[in-house]
Amino acid sequence: MILADALSRRYGDRLAIRDVSFKARPGEILGFLGPNGAGKTTTMRILTGFLAPTAGRAAVADFDVVRQPLEAKRRLGYLPETLPLYDDLTAREYLGFVARLKGVDGRKIGDAIDRAMTLCGITDVADRLVRNLSRGYRQRVGLAQAIVHDPPVLILDEPTSAMDPRQIVEIRNVIKGLRGSHTIILSTHILPEATAVCDRVIVINEGRVVAVDTYEQLAARLRRSEKTLVRVARPDGRLTGRLAALRGAVHVTPGEGTGEVVVEAGLGADLREEIARTVVEAGAGLLELRPLAMSLEDVFLRLVTHEEAAEEPRA
Repeated sequence: MILADALSRRYGDRLAIRDVSFKARPGEILGFLGPNGAGKTTTMRILTGFLAPTAGRAAVADFDVVRQPLEAKRRLGYLPETLPLYDDLTAREYLGFVARLKGVDGRKIGDAIDRAMTLCGITDVADRLVRNLSRGYRQRVGLAQAIVHDPPVLILDEPTSAMDPRQIVEIRNVIKGLRGSHTIILSTHILPEATAVCDRVIVINEGRVVAVDTYEQLAARLRRSEKTLVRVARPDGRLTGRLAALRGAVHVTPGEGTGEVVVEAGLGADLREEIARTVVEAGAGLLELRPLAMSLEDVFLRLVTHEEAAEEPRA
C-alpha cells in the first residue's frame, strides 16, 4: 500500500535521505522513528507528494506520487506536524471544506463529517471556531481532516502531540481501530506509543534506514546478554556477592527500586532457578523474579548511536 524505493533527496550539497526503501503492508501500522534531523519529515513529504525525490520512487496504493499525484492523494490522509487548519471556520465547517476538496460525494459529506468527529472525539466542539480550541482539540481536528474522506492510507506525524494522558489513550485507540481497514505510517518521538500501537517499526538515522522489523525481532537481534530482575524483602550486600558468584553470571547491578538487583548472564543462559535457590537460602525474602527484555528505547539508542553495526534492513 505504501512503497519507498531507493528514495534520495538532496538540498544543495547536503543529502537529506539516501536510498530509503521500505514497504508498508496492507492494513498494518508502521512506526517511523529517528532522531531529529534523521530524514523522517523529508521522507513523509515525499510520500505525500509535497516534495519530489532527487532519485527513487514512492507510491501510495500502487499510484506513483510523482507521475500520478491526484490518484495517490485521493487515497491518502495526511496529518502533518504543522496543522493545516483554518482558524476562521468552525470545526464542522472546516471538515466540510476538506471533504469537498477530497472529492467526497456531496450527499455523503454530512455523514463523513459526523463519522470523523465521532472517531476523534470532537463532536462537543463541532460548532466552535478553530481559533478558540485548545491545542489538544486542534490536534484532534487535524486528525479528523486526515480521515474525513475515509482513505485507505494514512500518514500521521506526531498525532498525539500536545494531548493530555487521557486524550493520548483515546487517540491511540482510534488509530488502533483503523488497523486492518487502513494502512498507516505513524511518526512519533514517544517510543512507548510505537510499542503500544505499531505492528513494525522503521528506524532511520542520518538519512538512511537502519532497521525495519517488529520491536520483538529487533530486541532479539540486538540483545547481547540475558538479564533477570530480582526483588527481595531484605536486601543484603552479601546477597549481591552470592549472586555474582553463580556460574554463568557476568554482572550484578542495583535495580531502580528498593531491594532490586539485576543479574546479567551470557546470551542464552537461564539462571532463574539458581537465582531463586540462592535468594531463598540467604533468607532474603524473594518477592519478584522475572527476565528483563530490551525496551524499544534501548533498541532505538543502540541503532542510532552506532553501538550496533546496522545489518541489512528487512522490508
